[in-house]
Amino acid sequence: MPVKRPAARRRARKIKFCPRCGSVMVPQLRDGKKVLVCPKCGYVEEAEDVDYTFVNKAQRSPKDMIIVVDANEPPPTAVVLKGKIRCPRCGHDEVYFWMQQTRSADEPPTRFYRCAKCGYSWREYD
Repeated sequence: MPVKRPAARRRARKIKFCPRCGSVMVPQLRDGKKVLVCPKCGYVEEAEDVDYTFVNKAQRSPKDMIIVVDANEPPPTAVVLKGKIRCPRCGHDEVYFWMQQTRSADEPPTRFYRCAKCGYSWREYD
């Protein structure tokens, strides 16, 4: 005897691919009609009688964005150390310090330093 599944599971979700370029077609409302539009090449066709659900795009906050670090500036997480570490190039005792996980998670993080005077950067491992 077949097992009855809830209605939400019985509905099969159809994915339509663009006949021109093969991208996934996206449902849209145009002039009150449901159509499928290819976001890559712009191909449009009428949607079949399948019930497409329209979902709003996710809202992202500024803190969800990727931080891009300028190679000439220390990252925003850097801390200034005065008098504890000297630059091996110029001997200045004010450096920026930050840590970053550059290897696998079971390894200790890498410590990075950048001289505040000459900009020389170096790293230390454990």
